[in-house]
Amino acid sequence: MESTVRTLAKSKNIALVAHDHCKKALLDWANTHKSLLNRHTLYATGTTGHLIQQKTGLTITSMLSGPMGGDQQIGALISEGKIDVLIFLWDPLNAVPHDPDVKALLRLATVWNIPVATNLSSADFLINSALFSEEVDISVPDYQRYLNERLQ
Repeated sequence: MESTVRTLAKSKNIALVAHDHCKKALLDWANTHKSLLNRHTLYATGTTGHLIQQKTGLTITSMLSGPMGGDQQIGALISEGKIDVLIFLWDPLNAVPHDPDVKALLRLATVWNIPVATNLSSADFLINSALFSEEVDISVPDYQRYLNERLQ
């Protein structure tokens, strides 16, 4: 598929997702980086979002809980170009019943070429990057061209 360019603004739309065993780690991480995260628009799956908002005071738009469709809601926002960065702390040692949703979310983040952190080290690298608060061009699928070619 051909690609085009999408510009991520200085103020990013960031999705925060964490499996149950990782929620405390994400909460601690968000609290540590609260002043920087406060400059961006934050989204999260239900339980994670409510917990972070309650404990840090950050403003978060919460979706449904992950197993109830929240992962898919975040995925839809990614495919609509409404999420710029995904911080997704997942537990590879514990299977979750909504594992297909988890894989779909990671797949969409890859398809739409957004930065993804899946552990605290990669989250630290992302948030401490000079690009985190700068305008950045990324290559994304040219979906309109794809549709036009399919309709001819």
